[in-house]
Amino acid sequence: MWSSRSYDYRHLVTLEETNLVGNVYFVNYLRWQGQCREHFLVDHAPGVLRALRADLAMVTLSCHCDFFSELYAADTVELRMTLEDMDETTVSMGFDYYRLADSAELVARGTQTIGCTSRSAGNQWTVPVPEELRAALDPYKKVV
Repeated sequence: MWSSRSYDYRHLVTLEETNLVGNVYFVNYLRWQGQCREHFLVDHAPGVLRALRADLAMVTLSCHCDFFSELYAADTVELRMTLEDMDETTVSMGFDYYRLADSAELVARGTQTIGCTSRSAGNQWTVPVPEELRAALDPYKKVV
């Protein structure tokens, strides 16, 4: 059993995000990971956002999602993001997806790993995770 503090991002599912069958199209779960990550930066690491407008790049190296139950239009889904791992140049985050109704139902679980790079004059190279991001993520580290 593990427990940790999570960064929580709520999203109301729209018809646009569903397929012909009526459930949420799978690619939207990955899109929501990106939205959660970006909201986290707005709330906790605005300097990193400014650096992204300059020469910093956060490159998605891998992402995945396991599905347990379907979501539909008008469902409220809450992504609970935690820090899985961080080394010198990469960050791995975990995402638990909960349908919020009478109770919270875990409907999916995913991960995403990003690498920090710098780009200039058409070149790109690996750089350390910015200190502001390290400090912002530290309270969200998964505790096992």
